[in-house]
Amino acid sequence: MENEQQHYDASDIQVLEGLEAVRKRPGMYIGTTDLKGLHHLVWEIVDNAIDEALAGYCNHIEVIINKDNSITVTDNGRGIPVDIHPKTHISTVETVYTVLHAGGKFGGGGYKVSGGLHGVGASVVNALSKWVEVKVYKNSKIYFIRFENGGHTVEPLKVIGECEENRTGTVVTFKPDKEIFDSEIYDYDTLKTRIRELAFLNKGLAISLRDDRDDNDSTGDHFMYEGGIKEYVKFINQGKEPIHEDVIYLEGEENGVVFEVAMQYNTSYNDNIYSFVNNINTHDGGTHEEGVRRALTRVINNYARKNNILKEKDESLTGDDVKEGLTMIVSCKHPNPQFEGQTKGRLGNSEVRKLADSVFSQGFERFLMENPQEAKLIIEKAISACRARNAAKRAREASRKSDLTIGSFFGKLTDCKSKDPSVSEIFIVEGDSAGGSAKKGRDSMTQAILPLRGKILNVEKARLDKALGNEEIRTIITAFGTGIGSEFDIEKLRYHKIIIMTDADVDGSHIRVLLLTLFYRFFRPIVEAGHVYAAQPPLFRIMHGKTRKYVLDEKEKEEYLNSLDENTRNRAEIARMKGLGEMDAEELNETTMDIEKRVLRKITVSDCVQADAMFNRLMGEEVEPRRAFIEENAKYVKNLDI
Repeated sequence: MENEQQHYDASDIQVLEGLEAVRKRPGMYIGTTDLKGLHHLVWEIVDNAIDEALAGYCNHIEVIINKDNSITVTDNGRGIPVDIHPKTHISTVETVYTVLHAGGKFGGGGYKVSGGLHGVGASVVNALSKWVEVKVYKNSKIYFIRFENGGHTVEPLKVIGECEENRTGTVVTFKPDKEIFDSEIYDYDTLKTRIRELAFLNKGLAISLRDDRDDNDSTGDHFMYEGGIKEYVKFINQGKEPIHEDVIYLEGEENGVVFEVAMQYNTSYNDNIYSFVNNINTHDGGTHEEGVRRALTRVINNYARKNNILKEKDESLTGDDVKEGLTMIVSCKHPNPQFEGQTKGRLGNSEVRKLADSVFSQGFERFLMENPQEAKLIIEKAISACRARNAAKRAREASRKSDLTIGSFFGKLTDCKSKDPSVSEIFIVEGDSAGGSAKKGRDSMTQAILPLRGKILNVEKARLDKALGNEEIRTIITAFGTGIGSEFDIEKLRYHKIIIMTDADVDGSHIRVLLLTLFYRFFRPIVEAGHVYAAQPPLFRIMHGKTRKYVLDEKEKEEYLNSLDENTRNRAEIARMKGLGEMDAEELNETTMDIEKRVLRKITVSDCVQADAMFNRLMGEEVEPRRAFIEENAKYVKNLDI
């Protein structure tokens, strides 16, 4: 009998018509169908409006979250063309919204520079929406078209009214399809953060956001920055003390590539360098960032040697030295960007490296020559960073020797038997007593325990060399196995789950924040890769009959009690849980460590600018921003430890 699998002909090849392909594999087009993917739909439509702004035809965009969680994006650009398209024989509006890879971005002269990479934005949004309505203002007329159920045209484009002769633009309203997305509830703050960023990156463009779900919010937020990325640098540096008052701004253009940099040094020990291509955040850098970094190191060294600030015997400053305390935005607008890497987060165009180097070095050299006082402060900061780097190197070597010779480290760490990082996890536990219970209650095959004795150093106020002098931090570095600073290698991470386990009180929260500050500043790739978690010990134990139920908080307690019948509810015994150190091994295992029963919260760095600002605000030198934060948020405090 012939094997059925041997039949393989044209009938086996599935052809997905039109937008069906997008609905079948949404991840290929928007990355994910979780909240990130849901918000991505907004950016696809907003990017089309910004392309009009980049081409010089639009200066205002409005985004509205409607009461039903649909989104309306309005722009005052030229309006999508309404005439019949020569290839599809339907209106161009319908073509743009129903045909993949149809748009003004494929060499027809529609756009010189485009934020949308593939020209698939409008049609993908249509494919993944329950319905879409498009209004176009053009030729003194208002045109209208509606699509339903994944991009099916309900009726072709038609004129529904007249408008002022000079009015042009497009209004798009779409309702995401709940069959596709995990959630259809838009988050205002997520939209606000990106819209503000887009306004910074496109100087003079006004973008507003309004939430019509909130009856109290009739005005929303309005962003417009004439200073563009100069104002972005000032925004990031809020609460930090600048070394020089003015933000340095440099720009240049060559062969249609527009390149700009804004930068300002501050007294902190951390750098914040963010780069963008056509408004897309290039997380992994690329040629535009490389050109600037190379020029920055060369120009500072040359100036320091020429002006005898660096003596002949002194070693040259490295890239790490010259970027300490630097906040910088690098923005490139390119007609044909080539992206590399799995996440397309890196620019690959080789010609941009030379342009970036040339524009930056000429402008920065001029700044240093014209501002000798500021130049001296910048170079002295870099020299100070160089000394600290060398001290950190010596401290690392000393720390390595002591770890190897004394063996005291292994007295603190109770390691797991497994040598496979993908199944191994380390609990960083507050105090020796909790550490003792955790050691007894753990699964010794995969769970390692590292008890901390007291609070670790606040690294927001310390350089790496000082941090390496702190015994607790050295212990953590040795346990992780990755090294630190220039030696850091995430491939050597010994545990793929790093779990912070502290009490649910003020002290425990403080220790957790100190650890997160350490991880964010010195081990950021570990956080970005999703290896850091916070354990969630329960706040209450509810007993009834032979049932024992642990709940995380008041809300969960009430929900659970309400789920019981009245008789059981009245007999239930509710006990507030003790601190981790007061739990015995069995309790700790059952509530916080057992893989089947525990609750872990993954720590993410979804927006580095916001995360950096928050760490600086809460943990930095400046007292005033911290006080303001406490005053603003005091009303939300529930557990106050006085």
